[in-house]
Amino acid sequence: MFSTIKMAIAIMLITGIAGAGIYVMKLRADNATLKANQIELEKGIEAQTKLIEQQKVDFEAIMESNKKLNTLVMTFKKDLDELDKRFNKKKRDVGKLAIERSQSVERVINKGSAEATRCVELASGAERTEAELKATRKSEINTMCPSLANPNFVDYE
Repeated sequence: MFSTIKMAIAIMLITGIAGAGIYVMKLRADNATLKANQIELEKGIEAQTKLIEQQKVDFEAIMESNKKLNTLVMTFKKDLDELDKRFNKKKRDVGKLAIERSQSVERVINKGSAEATRCVELASGAERTEAELKATRKSEINTMCPSLANPNFVDYE
């Protein structure tokens, strides 16, 4: 009986040691998996950090472009208001004027059309000519969009 008790204790001891060994090996495998997951998470965090930094740079570039666009829109609005004032003076009847002085009206319309076309070209990104940059007198400027076409012109009205 004493030997059965020793044998039962020995079997329980061997089973406990074997169980502890298996448990330790399982913990090591879990630890290796967790380390691999941690490495992947750190790579993901690093990629997200780079993405956030790039988004900040892009956001700043967008804001700068937006400021330039707003400045351009305000310039166009100012030019449009000036054109509106010019064409809504007193009581003008362009049709009657065109019948009475057709050559003069044709010349004015052709000049205005050429200037308006040039305004569209400049707004689309065309470079200013040397003459446009040097224009300082009223007779030299593009009257449709002077602030866009002739940046050096100052109206002293």
